[in-house]
Amino acid sequence: MPHSELHRFEDLVAEGAAVPTEGWDFSWFEGRATEERPSWGYAVSLADRLAAAGAALDVQTGGGEVLDFALARAAKAPVLTAATEGWPPNVAKATALLRPRGTVVVDAPEDAPLPFADGAFDLVSSRHPVAPHWTEIARVLSPGGTYFAQHVGPGSAFELVEHFLGPQPDRNLGARHPDSERAAAEAAGLEIVDLRAERLRMEFHDIAAVVHFLRKVIWMVPDFTVETYEPRLRALHEQITAHGPFVAHSTRHLVDARKPHHR
Repeated sequence: MPHSELHRFEDLVAEGAAVPTEGWDFSWFEGRATEERPSWGYAVSLADRLAAAGAALDVQTGGGEVLDFALARAAKAPVLTAATEGWPPNVAKATALLRPRGTVVVDAPEDAPLPFADGAFDLVSSRHPVAPHWTEIARVLSPGGTYFAQHVGPGSAFELVEHFLGPQPDRNLGARHPDSERAAAEAAGLEIVDLRAERLRMEFHDIAAVVHFLRKVIWMVPDFTVETYEPRLRALHEQITAHGPFVAHSTRHLVDARKPHHR
């Protein structure tokens, strides 16, 4: 690699490593990476659901950005709105963002029972939960209540994952498959009203965007550090420089589930 290109590589990696990772604000990626959005417009649809809800809970809210957007667009807010989040920097960010909207943010680990009474909410929502806890979602929903969410599907961004980790066995993808989630939701006593999936194009225009993405979405390459993966980062930088953006594909599915009245 020529000296000037080496210097550019090092500068880009340092830039991607320095960007704060808290919250789910992806505006830093503008001009550096793109991701096609699902056709259903989750945040706008959530606003309509919130307007019709009396008590709403957003699970694994991140920095609260999606819920804040939806509440701002809702024709009226629920009487009660709560959110859970387990990562301390996000808890602080979500609290600062959502408290002015009358939303209480509860510090709750993603793998723990939800700290609310049975039947407390008529709407539970979540955008990209690490793993949906179907029995807990069903428990805190009131009869006739709805779980409305956008989930990350199987094999999301796996072109990027496999660049760093090598081929990944299909057996690791099953839990995120829409059919698996349908079965898990129904086993918890929920009825699926709507379930649809899309595969969406992603483009990474420089290595800084890759570094920041892998630091932010930590489950993609769980042991990612710049030092550990420097050779693979360098190879990908050279590929982008020579051939243009690195293309991957995300997978998303929309989940609309209802708790029957007879439960």
